[in-house]
Amino acid sequence: MTFPTPSPAEWKALAEKALKGKPLESLVHLDADNLVTRPLYAGATGGETVFAPRPSDADGRAWDLRTLVEGDDPAAVNAAVLADLQGGAASVVLAGAVLADSEPLGQALDGVALELAAVGLDAGLDGPDAANALAVAAKGSPRARLMFHMDPISAFAAAGAAPRAIGEHLTLAANTAARHAGAYPEATFFMASGRVAHEAGGSIAQELAFACANAVALIGAAIEAGMDPEAALKGTVLSVAVDQEYFDGLAKVRALRLMWRTLSNAWGHETPARIEVRSSRRMLSGRDPWPNLLRLTAAGFAGAVGGADAVVLDGFTRAEGRPDAFARRQARNTQLVLMEEGSLGRVDDPAAGSWYLDHRTRELAEAGWAEFQVIEAEGGLVAALSGDLVQSRVARAREGLERSLKDGGKQMVGVTKFVDPEPLPTTVEPGRPAPVASGGDACTPLTPVRLAAPFEAGEAAR
Repeated sequence: MTFPTPSPAEWKALAEKALKGKPLESLVHLDADNLVTRPLYAGATGGETVFAPRPSDADGRAWDLRTLVEGDDPAAVNAAVLADLQGGAASVVLAGAVLADSEPLGQALDGVALELAAVGLDAGLDGPDAANALAVAAKGSPRARLMFHMDPISAFAAAGAAPRAIGEHLTLAANTAARHAGAYPEATFFMASGRVAHEAGGSIAQELAFACANAVALIGAAIEAGMDPEAALKGTVLSVAVDQEYFDGLAKVRALRLMWRTLSNAWGHETPARIEVRSSRRMLSGRDPWPNLLRLTAAGFAGAVGGADAVVLDGFTRAEGRPDAFARRQARNTQLVLMEEGSLGRVDDPAAGSWYLDHRTRELAEAGWAEFQVIEAEGGLVAALSGDLVQSRVARAREGLERSLKDGGKQMVGVTKFVDPEPLPTTVEPGRPAPVASGGDACTPLTPVRLAAPFEAGEAAR
């Protein structure tokens, strides 16, 4: 059976009837990057088809189901890591005091086959020390799948301070990578993330630009440290955040892959992008965390359909504190349902061919690239942060986002709409804030925001 294809004129007549007197232009929306979203896309408006699939599967799976385990006690971290791996995770990222030295880290990884399960680090400005500890814990196994994830610029931008000059931190990270590259050929060394811009309220283009400028700084430092450009490119993992706006999230991931293709070609080596996405923390509610389960599911969908190589979903109680075992299990099982019951990975780049998503992908890539060129013209990411240039642009985007929520242009379920007067309680694990080291370079911090916080404060006051 074939169905008739309505003409744009027929669609317009039906749309105007449904709007009941409202102008057709009311369906047109402008985002924080001044990009227009129209109500209808077709061959004449969608532009060139985009194909941006992930380069390969993750050991028979569509993507790497990655979990985040934080802790200070090695035995507790070890139990959590083993539970995640036995429960379906393929890899883990570790954070907390267990990264301080090889002995507690080795205890935390007891029983973990590093040749099978990749282990990554989230150590901030202490990344090189944590990398050295992980290298020792791996006991020189050349097949160990280590992810050092050194990202000093993001840590500096979030804290607004560093114990030494940020250039020295970059050099230290690069020298650490060069030293371990020969012993661990399966390892990745750098995390070129843009998430710090997102969590501070930045736009998609600002986040994409931050990630690319971060990559340029890291790879440049690695080459100066003696690494081959191709090795430095292959050792770099890109990272962005995904939230409940799943169309934008999946288009963002696809756009980053296009931008990386151009970026890697600048060094003469077109290298497939490795992209790890993590769920947004700015989208999470704290007073009533249960709707976060829906937000995290949407974020996981965006990462999976967008073609991320690895997806990390946070615990739904993150806004209250460090997620406990129940919250971590929910995060893990959400991905398993998307992967094994939703079958989201059975098609390479399922967004390809959608006029809207192809158009959105292309526009975000172009907007992100333009913002990236601005940062490079300002002297690179470190100089742009030191001059408060990135921060001022992110602040404007954040103000617009907060204003839209306040005015009702955007809604948050359970926060601004359908508020539960008596939310069910949850539990979290005790944690301690990471100390902020100073004495070196400083900048205006890209302080993380949580969009629900002002509304929850008002609810508590009542």
